[in-house]
Amino acid sequence: MSDSKTLADRIDVLEARLTFQDDVIETLNKTVTEQWARIDALTRQLIALSQRLQEAEGQMPGPTNEPPPHY
Repeated sequence: MSDSKTLADRIDVLEARLTFQDDVIETLNKTVTEQWARIDALTRQLIALSQRLQEAEGQMPGPTNEPPPHY
């Protein structure tokens, strides 16, 4: 009888551990999914800003070879 109680106790501990691990895995999965969505949004924003910077640099006049006005 003692062996079956020990076995039942061990099974209960394993079931509790499995339930906890399932909860942790689900929480981690949600966190990773949210982070990937945020990374994707930030990547798109970085690309857009990079394009705007390139456009702004293209509109700026280039450097000239004229001496500064104080010469």
